[in-house]
Order: sequence, then C-alpha cells, then structure tokens
Amino acid sequence: MIYTVTFNPSLDYVVQVEHFQKDAVNRTSSEHVYAGGKGNNVAVILSGLGLTCRALGFRAGFTGAAMEQMLREYGCDTDFIPLPEGTTRINVKVKAEQEFEINGQGPVIGDDQIRMLFEKTDALESGDVLVLSGSIPNTLPDDIYERIMQRLDGKGVRIAVDATQDLLLKVLKYHPFLINVATHFF
Repeated sequence: MIYTVTFNPSLDYVVQVEHFQKDAVNRTSSEHVYAGGKGNNVAVILSGLGLTCRALGFRAGFTGAAMEQMLREYGCDTDFIPLPEGTTRINVKVKAEQEFEINGQGPVIGDDQIRMLFEKTDALESGDVLVLSGSIPNTLPDDIYERIMQRLDGKGVRIAVDATQDLLLKVLKYHPFLINVATHFF
C-alpha cells in the first residue's frame, strides 16, 4: 500500500482575475476549489492512475471535512486525524497579470494528535511505501520527518521525501527510497 502524509493540508481557492486593479473591487472570471497540500496532490495523482493510496494527516473544522470529502471524490482513501479546534487552512491563489498567493496558517496540532499519527505510521509493513512531502506547520516539531523515518528504520518501508533543502538534508541519513530535489536546489 502507498501512504501519503500531508502535515499542512489545505483547501486551495484559485481565482482568475482578468484585469486586477489595486485599491478596487475586482471580479473573478473563474473560481475553483481544490484539496491541497503536496501529499494530497500525490494521493490524487496515484489514485487517478489506479493505484491504491491512503492519505494521512490532520484535518480541522468545516474546511478539513470539505478537503477530505474532495479527496474521496477523487478516489483517494483517507485516514485523517481530526483536530478538536481550528480549521484546515485555506490558501488563496490569484491568477492575473501578476500572480499572488496567500497561504493560511492552519490549526494547532497537539501532542495527542502527533502520537496518533505515529501509531498510524508505525503500523506500516514491509513493502509499503510512505510519501512525506510538503511543509511542516509551525505547531509541529521541525524534526517530524526524522522522527517518523527513525521509527520506520529497518522495517522495510520504502520512503519518498519531497521537502525543502534543510528538511531534506536532515533525513538523508535514513536513506530515503526516493527524493525530489529538482524544485528545491536549482
């Protein structure tokens, strides 16, 4: 089985504005809402290719419920950990002559929910694939990738990592099966 972990999932609200004007009311020419986050994107693509994939991570509030429902509609199996407070972040992408992005903060993830995630990843078996990708919210320890990889070290789980430079460099000692460096170093 292939598992993805998205620590910072989102609803991505993408709007097209034909002639964006500063200090004016602008009207959109199109609007789309997508389940976002790098791990979620991987899960959608793999599911679209007919592969069995389970998306893991955290969700909160009505935005988290909507995100998870969208992933299921794309054919993804999901097993997100519900958070007791807050909402899954909303990212706004404005496509105009110039493009703008405003990314939401996201909910607080507590120690109990981190333990729940460890329980889920600890249950992976030899031959499973785990994809760790994307940013880490500031409410999680910055070594969360390392902690997961250390716990799985020697279990025969193949791990793919798509992360920023420092995050990626810290996990190389666990010999990931696959890494994505193209968008991070060049």
